[in-house]
Amino acid sequence: MFKFLKNVSREMKKVTWPTGKELSSYTVTVIATVAFIAVFFAAIDALISFFLNML
Repeated sequence: MFKFLKNVSREMKKVTWPTGKELSSYTVTVIATVAFIAVFFAAIDALISFFLNML
């Protein structure tokens, strides 16, 4: 167990953490992508519902 924790500590020292500016940029990118996908699937759902209701 101690060897595992020592290895985890060693690996965490190798991690390059993003700067505040990078983190903000990544966050905006993720939120924009999720919003786009949500709108896309809502539009597809509305179109499918429209065509099914026409039957």
